[in-house]
Amino acid sequence: MEDHEILLKFQDPASRSLAFNQLVRKYQSKVYWHVRKMVIDHADADDLTQDVFVKVWKHLENFRQDAALFTWIYRIATNECLNFLGSKRRKFLLPLTDVGAELAAKIQADPAIAGDEIELKLQQAILRLPDKQRLVFNLRYYDEMPYEQMAEVTGTSVGALKASYHHAVKKVEDYVTRNTDD
Repeated sequence: MEDHEILLKFQDPASRSLAFNQLVRKYQSKVYWHVRKMVIDHADADDLTQDVFVKVWKHLENFRQDAALFTWIYRIATNECLNFLGSKRRKFLLPLTDVGAELAAKIQADPAIAGDEIELKLQQAILRLPDKQRLVFNLRYYDEMPYEQMAEVTGTSVGALKASYHHAVKKVEDYVTRNTDD
């Protein structure tokens, strides 16, 4: 079902629940993996995905359609991730490197993420990026999202996103090169 059809059904109180269920089925997996790439932990990603759809439910009626529905949902998911990671740092008074190390340990213990040696190095390198740079890297590298759509999701200019992605790629390449046995 197309987004505009879901939005039309959502406006009608009689079909609101059905429309929302269709929206969740359509976007749940994409949102979950977007969140999971940021927070790593399955339970945290599940909780945040649920929080994202609770916010979507509460605010969908006021969705202005300035952007695509998918972009709007991704922006909510992105903000939830950044808020979660920031609050985790504040809650445990952890510097950025300690949060990265904690997430890296979870990657090594998680069979769903741990792959071959180079994939593991890539994931460890990505975790060492600052949160917003990691977000930009994930959106571009894994989701292959165009910069214009990334700008809508993040509220950042295309030029700044290109620079951020360039710096992220350089940091990832440097880390993988330094930590790969020849």
